[in-house]
Amino acid sequence: MRDDDRDETPAERADRRWNETLQEVRVAQTGAQILFGFLLSVAFTPRFAQLGPFDRGLYVVTVAVGALATGTMIAPVAYHQLLSGHHLKPQLVRAAGRLVSIGIVLLALTVTLSVLLLLRVATAHWIAWPVTACVTGWFAICWLVMPSMLLRSSARNG
Repeated sequence: MRDDDRDETPAERADRRWNETLQEVRVAQTGAQILFGFLLSVAFTPRFAQLGPFDRGLYVVTVAVGALATGTMIAPVAYHQLLSGHHLKPQLVRAAGRLVSIGIVLLALTVTLSVLLLLRVATAHWIAWPVTACVTGWFAICWLVMPSMLLRSSARNG
């Protein structure tokens, strides 16, 4: 038996982990692409011309981070296309896992910046910062704190 109690060869494990990674990428990549597409369209709205320098700068940073998130989430597909048939699947799985982790962080940053920009434009500026802080805190709880707690609990019980 392997360390995770599965009776699988290294190749089978790599195949399983690759398929799991692809499922994760599909979910996160779709969200990143939809958000990025929305961000691109914002510059073509009549209200965009009324944005002040801070909000325009915030928009530029948000679009740039959104582009990085989208590119990072798509990168595992490019890796697979370039490396397929070279017997590097375990390395591919590790690299894709790192890319997905980076992409998720970039996606969270894009969502956070988008919320800040939207709330600054759509509401009184003062409300944008605390609401954005709450959204960021919620991401931290859901994406970092809760999985860490589960991992610690599992380590204590097993």
